[in-house]
Amino acid sequence: MMTWLLVFLGGGLGSLCRFFLSSRFNYNGQEYLFFPYGTFAANILSCFILGILIHKLMHGHLHENYRLLLVTGFCGGFSTFSTFGYELYLYLQKGQLFIGLVYTMLSIVIGLVVMIAGMKIA
Repeated sequence: MMTWLLVFLGGGLGSLCRFFLSSRFNYNGQEYLFFPYGTFAANILSCFILGILIHKLMHGHLHENYRLLLVTGFCGGFSTFSTFGYELYLYLQKGQLFIGLVYTMLSIVIGLVVMIAGMKIA
């Protein structure tokens, strides 16, 4: 039960932070801005935070409860892009450039296609 609570709390905090950045920097009160600065900032910041946390985790400096709260919860709520960045990093570390590129392209293209499909269905 504690596991679920930690992920829930971290995810909620991450989502609130992402919402703040998006509402503050993606919209000027009357219209959406040309570039989603808030979303971009959330993605980049989340990747940076995840990088720090993964490093600490790999070196035994991050307790399991903090992993659940911050890595799974906060970074998961703040941005799913951080997980994508980490997975791509793993491909590159393994020398699997081709798979990394395919993964990147498929993620972008399929993500766009299903987003458009969802819009059309709705």
